[in-house]
Amino acid sequence: MKIFAPDYYKNFKCLMGECKHSCCIGWEIDIDSETAEYYKGIGGEFGERLRKNIDFGGECSCFRLDENERCPFLNKEGLCDIILNIGEASLCQICDDHPRFRRFYDSRTEMGIGLCCEAAAKLILEKADKTVLEKIDENEEIYYFSEEEEDFFKNRDKIFAILQNREKSIAERIKDVFSFYGAEVPEFDLENWAEFHLGLERLDEKWTEVLENIKNRPENPETMDETAAEQLLCYLVFRHFSMEEELVSLGFCVFGFYMIEKAAESVGIFEAARLWSSEIEYSDENKDLILDKLFEEVF
Repeated sequence: MKIFAPDYYKNFKCLMGECKHSCCIGWEIDIDSETAEYYKGIGGEFGERLRKNIDFGGECSCFRLDENERCPFLNKEGLCDIILNIGEASLCQICDDHPRFRRFYDSRTEMGIGLCCEAAAKLILEKADKTVLEKIDENEEIYYFSEEEEDFFKNRDKIFAILQNREKSIAERIKDVFSFYGAEVPEFDLENWAEFHLGLERLDEKWTEVLENIKNRPENPETMDETAAEQLLCYLVFRHFSMEEELVSLGFCVFGFYMIEKAAESVGIFEAARLWSSEIEYSDENKDLILDKLFEEVF
């Protein structure tokens, strides 16, 4: 199976103890069954500590977060005690993967890094050169495109080319993308959409403040750098453009871009991207509710 990733993927590096928004705080951390069984067999004092801080009783085992919603193995220096005691290879799958994500197709797998990670957000949004997809691995097995999949990748390549046309403004590029589908750029009332977002599940009160600011149209807006805007749009298309509903999923990508752009007026582009990603694209429920509303009211 061919594996593709954006060319910045290979440069990702965790900030570890220097991270200001640790993925080990505030997130439920599920443990895959294979790793859970492995943890049950770890001996010694650390093995006892492992089992004491894991809930093995649910459908999926998980770490017992402390009163501050910190993973019990995140130490005071912001480092992982599991890695320090039994090695990085002992991490459960979700801890080993994050913030990496995968999209699976018949002919290939695609991998990326999510904007919810501050290191990933800076790596993506500060990239000066146009982003391209690279083949990073391939086994001997041969897969073929279905006609539907081939058309999808051709359309996505066309969207990337339009979004990366630096002879035009971002607004013109967005207009051209919708023109490719014979459609007009939707009008999104961000004040009303901010109110809608306030009714969704929220993880971080800072996101609540940002949404309130969007409702009130904050002064002194920050203009997003056009290269960062291009990288953000390409990221969103890479991650969320869907074969099932191409136009609606494209609308979700552009809508997400507008929300992040507006949020950046109060917290800056990197924090806006991180917050939106954490609150929306890492919540299947929130994302589905937004897609449903877009489908019913916009498309």
